[in-house]
This record gives sequence, C-alpha cells and structure tokens, in this order.
Amino acid sequence: MSSDNQHTKIDILNTSIPLFADSGYAGVSMRQIAQAVGIKAASLYHHFPDKQTLYIEALALAFSKHADFMNESFALQASPEQRLNHLILLLCIRVHEDNNFRRLMQRELLDGDKKRLQLLADQVFSNFFKDMNELCHSLNPDRDPHLMTISILSLVLYHFQITPIRSFLPGFQTSHNDPEIIAQHIFTMLKNGYK
Repeated sequence: MSSDNQHTKIDILNTSIPLFADSGYAGVSMRQIAQAVGIKAASLYHHFPDKQTLYIEALALAFSKHADFMNESFALQASPEQRLNHLILLLCIRVHEDNNFRRLMQRELLDGDKKRLQLLADQVFSNFFKDMNELCHSLNPDRDPHLMTISILSLVLYHFQITPIRSFLPGFQTSHNDPEIIAQHIFTMLKNGYK
C-alpha cells in the first residue's frame, strides 16, 4: 500500500473513532464516515471491504494508542505489586484522557454482538489480557487470574463510566475526578484483597 493510501486509511480510522463512540456501530453508516473524511463512499470500500472490518480496525487503533504504555508496566523490572500499581495508574490516566475509547468499549459491551466481541477478544485484547492474567497469577497463584483481571479492569473502567453522575452523589470531592487519586484508591483496595 502506498504512503498516500496508508495515510488515507489512518485518516479514515481516526475520523471513524469519535463517530462510532458517539453513535455506536449501528448508528454510523459508511456514507457518513466517507463524508466526514471527505472522500467518496466508493473510495472508502477501497480501504475496507465492509463496515465491520473498518470498525474492528478503528477499535484496534484506539486501543493500540495505549498498548505501548500498558506493555511498559508488564516489562518493568519490579515486583508484581509495583507493576500492578504502575499499570493501574496508567490505565486510569488513559481511560480518563481518552473518552472515545471508553465510550467505544461501553457501547460494544452494551450492543453485545457476539461476532464483533469475538473479533475484539481475538484481534484487539487477547495479548493484553494474557499479560494481565500472568501478572495476576504472579501476585497470588492461589487466586483465579481471569477473575482477578476482570475485577481490576472493572474497578478502573467503572470509576470513569460513572463520572457524569459522581459529582451529584453524597460525599463527592473534586479530587475524586483525579486519575491519580482513583488509581491509588483502586490499588490500595486491590492490595488488601489479593493477599
């Protein structure tokens, strides 16, 4: 693929990410994406055979923007506990900063399309999840690493999913929106739980 074609493909993916985040998979047409990019719909099909392929690649790109940072935590020459602390901090910062990615994930989980979820699991998240399982196993081999991974990710994601209503709930403090404060809170809770 020429560099112009590659550039156009990346433009299409970057343009489609916020469209899918705002309206979901079913709420965005290929024609709307082409119009937003400023190309003809036929040109869009030159780069992607169908909407599902474009969507999966858009999610992969959205996730890959954070994957290197996450991999940094797994590769740290530190104790499993220190790697977990580092990972939770990075996850909180990334999820806080990338509203589009967070909303894409929320929408996809709510849609529950099995074929797309399988593609996401296989093509986008499998390596990250495998690394998380290994980290969880090293924290405590007697606990189920899959469930630990899900619990960690759930704690991080839910804190940011509930952000729109949090400020109206009793006990809210402005500092509760700080990803570093949230990360430290989650890590402290987890540290007391996995031992």
